[in-house]
Amino acid sequence: MRVVITGGAGFIGSNLAHRCLSRGDRVTILDNFSRAGSEANVAWLEEQHGKGSFRLVRASVLNRRAVASAVEGAELVVHLAGQVAVTSSLADPLGDFRDNAFGTLALLEAARRSGRDPIFIYASTNKVYGNLEGLPIHEEETRYTLPSRPFGIDERQPLDLASPYACSKGCGDQYTLDWARSYGMRTVVLRQSCVYGPRQFGVEDQGWLAWFMIASLTHRPITIYGTGKQVRDVLYVDDLLDAYDAVVKNIQLAQGKAFNVGGGPANTLSVWVEFEPMLAALLGRRPSPRYAPPRRGDQRYYVSDIRRAAELLDWRPSVPPAHGMERLFRWLVDNRRLFR
Repeated sequence: MRVVITGGAGFIGSNLAHRCLSRGDRVTILDNFSRAGSEANVAWLEEQHGKGSFRLVRASVLNRRAVASAVEGAELVVHLAGQVAVTSSLADPLGDFRDNAFGTLALLEAARRSGRDPIFIYASTNKVYGNLEGLPIHEEETRYTLPSRPFGIDERQPLDLASPYACSKGCGDQYTLDWARSYGMRTVVLRQSCVYGPRQFGVEDQGWLAWFMIASLTHRPITIYGTGKQVRDVLYVDDLLDAYDAVVKNIQLAQGKAFNVGGGPANTLSVWVEFEPMLAALLGRRPSPRYAPPRRGDQRYYVSDIRRAAELLDWRPSVPPAHGMERLFRWLVDNRRLFR
């Protein structure tokens, strides 16, 4: 296939590009290289597949001419580029809207006018469901729980855009769904939850699993915001790429729909109380974090109900957290020089 990956120099994008190139797809990466690790990820792709094995467009999704050129003739567009942190959106809401909302709309229009009716996959976020106000969240010894939703949060949960980041991503989410209704485009939204794995340059504001490992390995301070009992379902990056493949394979069923894509109830952790013993076992020592009040926009609980993806896409995660975290940790140890 002719595949365009926006944000293709990032964590998920470089892993996706590697998979596509490995099976012979013709890949175009559109990236503005604003994220740490982008240069290293592209260098790795060139080492794996050779220089010239993919087309690289160094540009923002806001550059209409570059975007039009990148998507011309595309059969699949995977839109991963954007601003990724709630904290950054609070500091610069206009920039956040520009990158996430307007950038997505501009890319949708470029894809619509590209002439090949490409499949368009939009990487949305669990943050569009907000803080789950009104649902009874319980505090237990090591985690928060939501007894009324044993399978997690499904796609019928009302959107609650509770931060500028959620607003901008939710805007792109809804535009993507509507372009299937209004224009018949083959668009699909994946509301992703806590993806982790190799080539992830996590920072304090985004990518918490990788960040805690990086901070521990490089002796940087770790701050836990809130109790550390906040619960997330975690998804290894290869499982996410399987979900992208499943969308393409089942596009007639997936078109115009949103799917919650995360680890689901079988792959959950509290972000510190339950994760810390696993991290300590990998490190061979106990980290010493400091605690601070919860940040605005932080969810106490979020777990994806992935039954819709299982039913329509025949997709389920296969990598348990212990195995996935060990793979990530080993990659970080082997590439520690990238994080100095």
